[in-house]
Amino acid sequence: MNERRRIEERAKQKELEIQELEARWRDAKIYLQALQDVLKILPRDNSPALGAKTLRMGSAVSKAHEVMLKLGRPAHVTELLEALGQAVNRESRASLASSLASYVRRGEIFSRTAPNTFGLLELGHPNEPEDGATEPPEDFGIDATSPEDEEIPVRSDIHA
Repeated sequence: MNERRRIEERAKQKELEIQELEARWRDAKIYLQALQDVLKILPRDNSPALGAKTLRMGSAVSKAHEVMLKLGRPAHVTELLEALGQAVNRESRASLASSLASYVRRGEIFSRTAPNTFGLLELGHPNEPEDGATEPPEDFGIDATSPEDEEIPVRSDIHA
């Protein structure tokens, strides 16, 4: 009988050990699920140099990226369309420029170096014209020939 009791105690100990392992296993599964949920929320890649992976292969934007890599310099939309073998017309220029500009606004992959001219951030192309022509001059809109406080004559022959 003594042997039976020892075996029963060992069986109880193993059951407790199994319950502890099952609890640890459940906790590990919950932790793994939480990590996977966080990964779904985060973007796949944060580095702009590797951002080309986000371009859909075969798209005009992807092909334009390849052309700029080969050229090694910024290119005008017309030049890109010609290199892609696409028709150069108003619609195609507007379409490609709009697509590239959306990446520029997000600060991803492409830069705008001049009007309708795009470069690649990974090649270090600046994102704005170097001459600072993005803002009008300080005296823009001020007529230098007439004083600012001059009264504007009101016509009396016009009825409200």
